[in-house]
Amino acid sequence: MCLSQVSLFDMCLSVSGHSLSDMCLSQVTLSLSDMCLSVSGHSLQYYHMGVSIPGHELPEFISVGYVDGIQITRYGSDTGRSVPVAPWMKKVENPDYWEEETQNGREAEKTYELNVKISMSRFNQTGGFHSFQEMYGCELRDDGSTRGYWQFGYDGKDFLSLDTERWVYYPITDLAQVSAQRWNSPEQRAGESAKYYLETDCIDWLRKYLEYGKEELERRVRPEVKVSSRPSGSAMKLHCQVYGFHPRDVDVHWKKNGMDIPSDEAKHVLPNSDGTYQLRVSVEVTPEDGASYSCYVDHSSLDEPLSVMWDPKTDGGNTGRRVAIICCVIVMAVLTVAFAVIVWRKMNSSGKFMKPVSYSSPSSDRTYSNPEYIGKKFQEKIPADNARSRSKIYY
Repeated sequence: MCLSQVSLFDMCLSVSGHSLSDMCLSQVTLSLSDMCLSVSGHSLQYYHMGVSIPGHELPEFISVGYVDGIQITRYGSDTGRSVPVAPWMKKVENPDYWEEETQNGREAEKTYELNVKISMSRFNQTGGFHSFQEMYGCELRDDGSTRGYWQFGYDGKDFLSLDTERWVYYPITDLAQVSAQRWNSPEQRAGESAKYYLETDCIDWLRKYLEYGKEELERRVRPEVKVSSRPSGSAMKLHCQVYGFHPRDVDVHWKKNGMDIPSDEAKHVLPNSDGTYQLRVSVEVTPEDGASYSCYVDHSSLDEPLSVMWDPKTDGGNTGRRVAIICCVIVMAVLTVAFAVIVWRKMNSSGKFMKPVSYSSPSSDRTYSNPEYIGKKFQEKIPADNARSRSKIYY
């Protein structure tokens, strides 16, 4: 299970450089696709988040949906409407589709308002910024098999998850045991409902969305590859930057003398503004005489994999030039300071140097642990919800 490795909700908090809605477009993109779904197929994913304190760019409730990492829908309490994000989602044939999705979003918004309050009560919290999250989705693999997941979190930590072998919910924390017992009870059997949705409804909608977005989803753009390095103590850090590729799935790793080099760093594919993707893979090595290092890249747009060699001489020359530029900047800064000191002494000795005017500093009672900021950062990875979603009240 993905949970045994790392918190998916922590992953959603780890990516920077995008607004929340955009991020899980990507994230999570964080990230969720990387951890829970395989790369040989298509996926439909939904993300919901409710917060106790809405703020700038962070509504009280937001829901987004993704197909193959591309955002397709968004509902937010700030607009109260479910709208298409991917242009091809306007091809939906049912004229009542968006109105139905809007009603689904409004019902989920009410549910999440209650879930946040219940969560705060259960954790003995009376105020502050808190968030309740839900992530679920399905995958249709190339061999025709399917796969799904359903997971809940609170304040960026895993809370409750669905066991897709036994189809029961299991608690991640002690405070989730009450919810798990209720959902698994003979009266509710929530796991069976989730099983039907993930294996039937979710897959059916995924197939429809794939048909709507066929032209965009099947687009092939070759990746650009750049290798670089920087010293890391007595070792050398090698970086392979792969960017501008589509679709999202890509295999990138370093090789030494043709043999794979293990990397401890997580590989996060991030979106670009033009709909393509980027990825950086780094390894730390101790260069050896006669050894060759290359970045291996395999992508569906390529007739054959790329292998880009790291040339320490060329890269070292670039490093040398950078060092020279930095040295020049430092020298100029020192000369400027020295000149300023000389001028100051001359003016001060002649009595022409004005004394600084004293002033009162502004009040410093501003808080930088602003919930609006925290919420915005978290939103950098939340994705969305769309058709046929089922938000649960977990009390």
